[in-house]
Amino acid sequence: MAADPKKTLEELLRHLGFDATVEPHEMDGGLLLDVKADDAGRLIGRQGQTLSEVQYIANRMLFQQDPSAPKVTVDIGGYRTQARDALVQKALAAAEKVRRWGDIVELEPLNAFDRRIIHNALKDNPSVETHSVEVEGTEKKVIILRPRH
Repeated sequence: MAADPKKTLEELLRHLGFDATVEPHEMDGGLLLDVKADDAGRLIGRQGQTLSEVQYIANRMLFQQDPSAPKVTVDIGGYRTQARDALVQKALAAAEKVRRWGDIVELEPLNAFDRRIIHNALKDNPSVETHSVEVEGTEKKVIILRPRH
């Protein structure tokens, strides 16, 4: 039986105590499930942590229903879009510092999702290269930007 991402996420949110509706949107490489809920802040959580965990659980549930189900991205009120834009701006500013001064720049510890956004934003930049480096005692890694030679 094919998985129904919209219905699955709405059911998950209902079980978690959220009265929410979900609007699916096709996007490059998958499906965006945009959540509409009154208590959006609680659902987003601190630095998007709760939102990331809900997305992880939703994807696990969908995979259990149908191993060929596409991965979904869960967003609420454009939070992920705004956060992505802010990360890209931060990456571009750091790359400009590296280009201008030739210094190595280290960004704060980030999760894998956020690191991928930064690596992708700078992958075609001719003046910098990016590397992820583990932070002791945490799952997060920092991104080091250095001049490309």
